[in-house]
Amino acid sequence: MPPDPSSLGGLDPASLQVLISRLTGVAEEMGAVLRRAAFSPNIKERADCSAALFTASGDLLVQAEHIPVHLGSMPASVAAAIDAFGDHVAPGQQIILNDPFAGGTHLNDITLVAPVHDDGRLVGWAANRAHHADVGGAAPGSLPADAVEIYQEGLRLPPVVLDEGVRAVLLANSRTPTERAGDLDAQVGANVVGVAGLAALAGAPLDEVLDYGERRMRAALEALPDGTWSFADVIDSCGPRPEQQAPIDVVVAVTIAGDEVSFDFTGTGAQRPGNVNAVEAVTVSAVAFALRTVTDPTIPANGGALRPVTVVAPPGTVVAARPPVAVGAGNVEVSQRVADVCLGALAQAAPDRVGAASQGTMNNLLIGGPSGGGPAGDEPWVYYETVAGGQGARPGRDGMNGIHTAMTNTKNTPIEALERAYPMRVLRQRLRRGSGGAGKWTGGEGIERDLQVLVDVTVSLITERRVSQPWGLAGGSPGSVGENWLLPAGDQGRAERLPDKCTIQLKAGDVVRMLTPGGGGWGKPGTQSVVESEL
Repeated sequence: MPPDPSSLGGLDPASLQVLISRLTGVAEEMGAVLRRAAFSPNIKERADCSAALFTASGDLLVQAEHIPVHLGSMPASVAAAIDAFGDHVAPGQQIILNDPFAGGTHLNDITLVAPVHDDGRLVGWAANRAHHADVGGAAPGSLPADAVEIYQEGLRLPPVVLDEGVRAVLLANSRTPTERAGDLDAQVGANVVGVAGLAALAGAPLDEVLDYGERRMRAALEALPDGTWSFADVIDSCGPRPEQQAPIDVVVAVTIAGDEVSFDFTGTGAQRPGNVNAVEAVTVSAVAFALRTVTDPTIPANGGALRPVTVVAPPGTVVAARPPVAVGAGNVEVSQRVADVCLGALAQAAPDRVGAASQGTMNNLLIGGPSGGGPAGDEPWVYYETVAGGQGARPGRDGMNGIHTAMTNTKNTPIEALERAYPMRVLRQRLRRGSGGAGKWTGGEGIERDLQVLVDVTVSLITERRVSQPWGLAGGSPGSVGENWLLPAGDQGRAERLPDKCTIQLKAGDVVRMLTPGGGGWGKPGTQSVVESEL
């Protein structure tokens, strides 16, 4: 017997889907405006940005399909803005922040939050987040591998109203002020679009969107077995120094009880002197990603869908870091491992829905120099990119090769755009054959890339899975670990193995070689899978 439409809220199912689609379209348009108007290749080409709409109380309403680590943590930034200003924000004003300990992720990710009014009444918020390639700090790119305190990572902004004074402070602290100004203007414009779009729907029953997300998530959880499942993995290191090379445990216990679920990270290692520490908002974002992946990706990614979810992240651990520890790599690397352990635990509850571990790192590469870049060729410049790798094999399908996985959803910088914007040359980029784990279905392959610098530069590498392997599932083999190399003057015979995390100086002509990890395999070769046995 079909459900009573009245039990689904005031809107009939078709009208509700139309409303969700219209709201999502606004968020997608915000992202399109941000990318098209941005100055930096990191945002324009790689799409390292995200956009979303929120209710007046700060609940996530809809998001564009952008970057999981941005979107899952953005509600904490909006909450911080509301806590700081309440509804005392005038139409046309925007709040800016990047403080990881006030709802942010790491300092590069600058969030703009704009109020949406209808006839003088606050009805919601539009927000977007973009990774700015440089916000100051000890090294170009603002992710120095040897940072131990957040003060070394760049300018830190609590929630403040964006005005000319704040803008001037931000630009004065960046090595690339012209690029920062262009990207910041693009963010402002994206929120203007979002404000107009949400205001046009101000009379719609927005709470029903959240209630629908909650119903969908609760139904998906009820379809899974009750129980508790645990999983553990490691972060290879917290920095380049010998005393930082010890692994850090990341542990989770996932408990499903009826239509609710909890993720308890008790037992995870304490935060360390280094930048491989994540704030709680990042951990929540990884939980949301993993849960939505395993239950049903069509569940609306909104605040309602997270109502049945509890996250226990002990303060002072690498998954809920406390100030003043550095957190630059927490957003990009710890988030990946949190997603891995959540998926590993959920694989025990739903073995036919979860793939083996993907590469488990964003392979962060940051390069900057005092001159040789910029429109005039003699301005300071900073390049940032995350490099793709192998996806874990899935029940019934091989892993995909050379893609960004899990908590990142960015693109690569096209070689033509990279070589035009920066004094560098890509000598080689190809799939890393044989790096995917063996199994009934094979893990995806990583990438081999040689990047030559044409001027003297500073290079920072923030990578993982250089010691621990991306694990296989159901008898599949792990994927290959990644490798970082320096080829002085491009000479293969003098190649030097680089650590997983380092900040070093390179001379013109030197080559950075990165071999990214492959994904784990799924299933023993020649065996029948759970999927096949059900056909």
